[in-house]
Amino acid sequence: MTRVEWNNCGLWELRPLLHLLLPLCVHWIAQEMPVSVIVDVTTNALCPGQSTCSEAIYISGLQQTIVGVFKMVVLPLLGQLADEYGRKPLLLLTVSATIIPFALLAFNQSKEFVYAYYVISTVSYIICQGSIFCIAIAYAADVINESKRAASFSWITGLLSASHVLGNLLALILPEKYVFLVSVILLIFCPAYMQFFLAETVEPAPRSDQESSCLTKVVKVIDKRYKAMRDAGLIVFSSPTLRGISFVSFFYELGMSGISAVLFYYLKAVFGFNKNQFSEILMMVGVGSIFSQILVLPLLNPFVGEKVILCIALLGSIAYALFYGLAWASWVPYLSASFGVIYVLVSPSTYIIISKASSMNNQGKAQGFIAGVQSIASLLSPLAMSPLTSWFLSSDAPFNCKGFSIVVSSVCMMISLCFACLLNTDERSNNDKEEYVETPLLSES
Repeated sequence: MTRVEWNNCGLWELRPLLHLLLPLCVHWIAQEMPVSVIVDVTTNALCPGQSTCSEAIYISGLQQTIVGVFKMVVLPLLGQLADEYGRKPLLLLTVSATIIPFALLAFNQSKEFVYAYYVISTVSYIICQGSIFCIAIAYAADVINESKRAASFSWITGLLSASHVLGNLLALILPEKYVFLVSVILLIFCPAYMQFFLAETVEPAPRSDQESSCLTKVVKVIDKRYKAMRDAGLIVFSSPTLRGISFVSFFYELGMSGISAVLFYYLKAVFGFNKNQFSEILMMVGVGSIFSQILVLPLLNPFVGEKVILCIALLGSIAYALFYGLAWASWVPYLSASFGVIYVLVSPSTYIIISKASSMNNQGKAQGFIAGVQSIASLLSPLAMSPLTSWFLSSDAPFNCKGFSIVVSSVCMMISLCFACLLNTDERSNNDKEEYVETPLLSES
């Protein structure tokens, strides 16, 4: 492949991101490795000798709820801090947050350590879940030309999928007792590499309150954060494009997070699926998403645009949900999983639309605010989906449709598709125009 061909597909544009993507890929691999093992570890610790553990399920649900509540505030806050104080310090913080929880289980997997894992991992997820990718996208927007962002963002999300596939493969190859140890070693490598090699792209904001008392500083910080979050909301809702994509993201996440929360329980109850079938489905989605994000999106986007790709991806997500919810045989979930090749394009196309509709100085604020909107959806969805799924899986169901809760989730995605069709992606950011006007005034002053 010639240099021109590399440039057209977006890979050449990733050169400035080498020192960002290398540690992030290692981080994603390390974070994915324990996913297939953690259920067995927690079940064996909390309910020894049993194949299921209601205590672990309840604790996991409580953890998801707590994380969802705090992420509504933390995600926009981290995005604002990344705009004000730089991407690198926030990336170092977020990628380091997952080390301690997995280190606990690498050291000991007793009942007490599992409880400690749940407590510390809750704090870790609040800090790092979703925020790493948002800050990474903002970093990429700092160094990549706007015309090349679509291809570059698709490569980044493709690398995320590839990392998850590699993480699952490592978890299958390694003995269970070494999974957490290898994961911790890889997680420690990431912030160390970033500290030495990652360059900052944002000039930190000057500090002028060195002489203030501690209490005064705390009050100022809270007031400043409130105003910054309010400004982030104004930035999003003053732009028709950002406002529209926030509704798209909310309803899509409302449906998809609801499916994710109950899918494996549903498949196990209806078709008797176990870890092997779950791994096959995850691998099918992961491998397909690599292909679609790295090859399909960069090739299609210049011809049809990110709005069309978003709508097609949302149609794929609707089909994905309906086939799962109405599955009539054990092979149908595999057919449903194949639509992951299409619906996985929702995320990169959303990032592209947000990035193009935001000014350079507001990339972190916009990405963080909409990520916060998604966290609200991920908080609300399991609260309704879990009892609805349990009801229709029980003998007390009002009619015979065991996947009815997943069908309901598809309705949320249909609403998301309606908002996506109304998007105006040709709109330019008003903030960009303001920056051009303010530049001569600032230079004169």
